[in-house]
Amino acid sequence: MPNTPRRSRRSHHHHVYVVQLDDRVWNEPAFRRANPGYVLGKPFVYVGMTGLDPDLRFDRHKAGIQANRFVFVYGERLLPQLYAVYNPMPYEAAREMEVELAIGLREQGFGVWQA
Repeated sequence: MPNTPRRSRRSHHHHVYVVQLDDRVWNEPAFRRANPGYVLGKPFVYVGMTGLDPDLRFDRHKAGIQANRFVFVYGERLLPQLYAVYNPMPYEAAREMEVELAIGLREQGFGVWQA
């Protein structure tokens, strides 16, 4: 990217990511309330956005560093097939894509937590 201004390259370092959650998350009342349209047999996931590499962000969740409780307790692995095509992107685009991705997965019947 020699012709790309330095500033624009740096502004495209945010990512959306999706974490598969253990089925036991369905026993959490808040998670159930957030997913009235859940389709039996579909995955449970957490959708987030970060300025870090998604692998590093997942590791931080699991270590309890700025962790979402559902990912800390129930997070199993990243599902890059659901998000890699969108990354990287500018901050505002990542904020919007996080919401859009969560909505899209819910519409497909997934159990979704997006904070």
